[in-house]
Amino acid sequence: MKYIDEFRNKDLVDKLVKAIHDISRRKIRIMEVCGGHTLAIRKSGIPGLLPETIELLSGPGCPVCVTGRRAIDTCIALARLPDVILTTYGDLIRVPGSVSSLDEEKALGADIRMVHSTLDALETAKTNPGRNIIFAGIGFETTTPASAVAILEAEKQNISNFYLLSMHKLMPPAMATLIEQGVKIDGYIGPGHVTTVAGANMYVPLIDQYAISVVVSGFEPVDILQSVYMLVKMAEEGRHELEIQYKRVVTREGNVKAKEAVERVFEHCDDEWRGLGLIPGSGLALRKEYNAFDADIHFKVDVDPAPEPKGCLCGEVLRGMKRPDECKLFGRVCTPANPIGACMVSGEGACQAYYNYR
Repeated sequence: MKYIDEFRNKDLVDKLVKAIHDISRRKIRIMEVCGGHTLAIRKSGIPGLLPETIELLSGPGCPVCVTGRRAIDTCIALARLPDVILTTYGDLIRVPGSVSSLDEEKALGADIRMVHSTLDALETAKTNPGRNIIFAGIGFETTTPASAVAILEAEKQNISNFYLLSMHKLMPPAMATLIEQGVKIDGYIGPGHVTTVAGANMYVPLIDQYAISVVVSGFEPVDILQSVYMLVKMAEEGRHELEIQYKRVVTREGNVKAKEAVERVFEHCDDEWRGLGLIPGSGLALRKEYNAFDADIHFKVDVDPAPEPKGCLCGEVLRGMKRPDECKLFGRVCTPANPIGACMVSGEGACQAYYNYR
């Protein structure tokens, strides 16, 4: 508790808030691109502590939220196939597709199982040799190594009924795309968990090309306020640099072994993001050496493109163009108990964070 309390210390919070107010002169727009940060910012009431010169934007930091409806429909179509057990992480099960959700399909009899790790999915394959087990892999750089390990273990153990549907995405291409699409961003609060794995150096090309600052932050109130202070200070001084606030966890190099596993198993591909469209090189596909485990190759399902629900502003919210409470569905038709858009499904989605901590 002492460790946690240090980063929630009221005196430190007060000092940081005062320091931010003292140095902030010009208007600055700061975007967080981590669902954990979105939740922490709303839960801690941080926007209300900042001067009017600072605007905090929620970006595409929730992997469940940025996974498009067509990808969800693909998961549903796969789950409907005979002899298939579809496994995935919990939040994905409740995301609405165009006509159904994995949760609804499970209620109708499809064998859909929530797992806590890819190795749980692998164990399901071992104990069900007569079934095809598909793991719907979702997430950014944080969860991708676990999918890579599952593929390597499946190969090592000669498990031939395990398949991966890779919906993994990479954060820097999305951060670049937001800028190219004209979203005004003066600085990014870099995602702590993603950067723990991938290393802070992955933001250097982004900073060099777009003259934007990135501060990799932890998740406690003191972490976030200190990161805001660092971004404001750079903006006031006319600097664009990479800084690590979350030094107790994050390094420039990241987790070298995890990165090696990902590099061995995956290659970059173009991928579709909810709200941002098709982003070149932003996805991860299995290398051809692992075609035997690729669900896209072994199971052919026809899924048409699916528009977002009428009136849903999830895409605009993910781009930082709208706040959740600017959506007419928010809190009325769309609630955590009845999510219309993906941003209301996950506890780290911007809409649910706003809803729970209004």
